[in-house]
Amino acid sequence: MVAPGALYPDPLLSEVLAASTYPMEIAEAEQWVRDHPSWKPSKLMDRAKKENWDPSVQGLVAFPDVLARLTQSIGWTTQLGNAFLAQQADVMQAVQHMRAEAEAKGTLHSTPQETVTTQNQGGQTAIDIEPANPDVWYVPNYNPAYMWGPPDWGDYPPLFYPGIDMGLGWYPGIDLGLYFGGWGGWGWGGWGWAPNWFGGNIFIDHSFFHRYGFQHFHEAGGPLGSSVWMHNPEHRLGVPYANRQVAGRFAANGAFGRAPAQNLNRGERAPQRGLGNPSFEQRGWAGNHSVFGGYHNGGMTRMQSDHGFSSMGAGRTLGGGGFGGGGMRGGGGRR
Repeated sequence: MVAPGALYPDPLLSEVLAASTYPMEIAEAEQWVRDHPSWKPSKLMDRAKKENWDPSVQGLVAFPDVLARLTQSIGWTTQLGNAFLAQQADVMQAVQHMRAEAEAKGTLHSTPQETVTTQNQGGQTAIDIEPANPDVWYVPNYNPAYMWGPPDWGDYPPLFYPGIDMGLGWYPGIDLGLYFGGWGGWGWGGWGWAPNWFGGNIFIDHSFFHRYGFQHFHEAGGPLGSSVWMHNPEHRLGVPYANRQVAGRFAANGAFGRAPAQNLNRGERAPQRGLGNPSFEQRGWAGNHSVFGGYHNGGMTRMQSDHGFSSMGAGRTLGGGGFGGGGMRGGGGRR
């Protein structure tokens, strides 16, 4: 399940995992980007931040190839988001497992586009992937069969992959300064999302959202500091949760409530990067999400036409018990 994005740069992968919990908005955003091919990057991002999407989805407007990949199979994207909501630590360990296998096979290593390093903490090992140039990011394009060989069981997600003979390729580089009007890189505090490999969750950097004017970012704790990412059910847009336990977790905060932020203790900082039911809830929509047309309507059409969407229920979660010992590199089958 995690194979298509396991080798993305850490800050981008973190954003993708958060955004995957809002599959309807991803479908809307991808359609919206395709409908404005002549807009300059700065205008595209400025207008995207005014759309009624979660910041993780708004930020992906800078990565049109990633949006296109995520909408190739909304069923897979939704399954990924469901698994992340139910088993965050297991999903992140699955990514590390895939990276360790690719590194051992010799298909993952530093390149002019990205830097691969290893960190150790408390007897656990994690492989970091960062953009080699903080100003220009490259998204890898690869066939999982080339990176890892045949899966241990099942199939890789049903996406369009480059030929196995192509090896590892790259989408065009993304100059973030063009989208954010002067991207400050790590010197300005870094990206909005960062993995906490050893904690099994994602950190968010408040200063990023306030600096670049993300209108739908309303975490407690003010414009500075970091907190642990929390799913916002307001942006789920009626897409059913995978099981009652997950649904109940967010229903407890009200139909459109927001789970409270978990601010980090003073002095504790997020790592700064140097980066079930196949139907939809039918209800009225406010703002840009209108049942009478617009991007919500197009997104729903795409999701309902995705045959994989009908099988995204609770059964498609990661295997029980994670990796079963040995830290992040230990045990378990290929996810």
